[in-house]
Amino acid sequence: MSTFTSTLPDDLIQKLREKAESFAMPMNKLIEKALRIYLDQLTRAEYVRSYKQAAQDEDVMSIAEEGMEEYLKQLPE
Repeated sequence: MSTFTSTLPDDLIQKLREKAESFAMPMNKLIEKALRIYLDQLTRAEYVRSYKQAAQDEDVMSIAEEGMEEYLKQLPE
């Protein structure tokens, strides 16, 4: 595990301290959990953005429509 040193605004440190106490966990563990959640949300946002961008691409939509057409042909009636 690596060590990271940073500065944070006093009000944020106070909120962090209060939450850590209410959950009975060290502040660094609370920061770790929060950062993991935030980074996961950023990754999900990137996927959403890429899908929205793909939806605007005529070539991608054409390929998707062709794939759906083939899939629907395979379904029993």
